[in-house]
Amino acid sequence: MAAAHTPRESAYAAAQGVRLALGGSFAAISKWERELGKLRVLVNVGELAEGEEEFPEDESYPVHEFPEIVGFLHEQWAGGGEPSAWVETAEVDPPPGDPGVGGPEGGRDGPYNHQRVAALRRRGRGCCVVAPIVLHGRAWGELYVARRTAEPVFGRADADFASVLAAVTAAGIAQTERLAEARRLAFTDALTGLANRRAVDMRLDEALELHRGEGAVVSLVVCDLNGLKRVNDSRGHAVGDRLLERFGSVLSLCGAMLPGTLAARLGGDEFCLLAVGPPADEVVKAAAELCRRAGELDLGEGVAVGVASTGDPIGPVRSGRRLFRLADAAQYKAKAAGSGEPVVAGRHGGRDDPVVRLADAPDRRPGPERRRFRR
Repeated sequence: MAAAHTPRESAYAAAQGVRLALGGSFAAISKWERELGKLRVLVNVGELAEGEEEFPEDESYPVHEFPEIVGFLHEQWAGGGEPSAWVETAEVDPPPGDPGVGGPEGGRDGPYNHQRVAALRRRGRGCCVVAPIVLHGRAWGELYVARRTAEPVFGRADADFASVLAAVTAAGIAQTERLAEARRLAFTDALTGLANRRAVDMRLDEALELHRGEGAVVSLVVCDLNGLKRVNDSRGHAVGDRLLERFGSVLSLCGAMLPGTLAARLGGDEFCLLAVGPPADEVVKAAAELCRRAGELDLGEGVAVGVASTGDPIGPVRSGRRLFRLADAAQYKAKAAGSGEPVVAGRHGGRDDPVVRLADAPDRRPGPERRRFRR
């Protein structure tokens, strides 16, 4: 789990490790989605029954079918107890006596969870051990391990061991969630919630690899939000921030017109869309819609938009720096002309296009890494 990069990888590592440690034929990790009232299965490992998938898209169960997760356990913890695992069997009338079997309310002669028992029988399993996963003092989900019908039934020692493994799993999940949040923050603009410049640079490098290897069309739309400084000076930075947030929403909406497109704030009043796959004409159409919607905002003075795409005659694009320079030069032309439409590199003469010449001219326009971003 320590080597996992995503919550999915972490859950998979936990399920595999717990299955092997407890000698189970099958294991699953599920998460309690409180807002939906569901226990959602994140991963199934081991011997899968018919209909089970390793990473199911929609396998979930109403939590009211599992009251031990949402009811009894909370009462138990409130009284100072600790969460503990229990065992269910597929036997119709199991003998009493094992304090670890029959649900957390006590013994094999305690009440069965009929849904679990029915699932065991339906899937050809003889018993299971269930352990709550607790994060930050709250039920996060559950760890579930099953054995085949002919194998020995889990006992009290197995249930105790499962409780320990659930605690280890919880620690691993907490670490993965912290790392995921740190990565999210590292690649997200705090004000708008869009991607930031670091995320664009990484995605652009990957996109150009696809372009070189498979011929994928890579397009960059660079936007300069007009009038932000005037809004900041006349109405204050709080209003200026509201303009940035509103434009960010418009940018995200227009980016959604192009599947898989990344919407980002580069810094200050500069934004961009990075599209991989859609034809250049579709990108230009989305850029035109962006200009139209930005012009309708009640704050600011519209937006200057430049587009550069490998689908247009702009010459070879061997680096993200060149595509940025082309889109930046096109945006500069749009701003200088006060254009309410996007300016597109390469559409007025190929390599002799004035935008292409501007981008290639030394010291005419700074590269994106030398921009002076304005708040």
